[in-house]
Amino acid sequence: MTIKYTKDHEWVRVEGDVGTVGVSDHAQHQLGDVVFVELPDVGRQLAQGKEAAVVESVKAASDVFAPVSGEVIEANADLENDPSLVNAGAETTGWFFKLRLSNPAELDGLMDEAAYKAFVEGQA
Repeated sequence: MTIKYTKDHEWVRVEGDVGTVGVSDHAQHQLGDVVFVELPDVGRQLAQGKEAAVVESVKAASDVFAPVSGEVIEANADLENDPSLVNAGAETTGWFFKLRLSNPAELDGLMDEAAYKAFVEGQA
């Protein structure tokens, strides 16, 4: 299992050829209380760096970008009923969608946890 992060504060946890995608704990802190999420449809083809989902909080609405390219194979329906799961467990139960990776080499351009922490601290 590998976890990688983007500069837009998404994470992808890869197991085999499936990536589970969500927003980082840092991102949910910045957003505040999440009140709505719009998830991609199963079967949708996503391109790395392109809009995949939307998350709305009491402060703002933000796009969630695909950290890697692939086909959506599952969306987290629990988020549609309870968007606060993003706040409660951004990197666990608050995942957004799963996709089948079409180009695993794209992972090489993402940050590991240590690099992401340094990136976030550098923004502070």
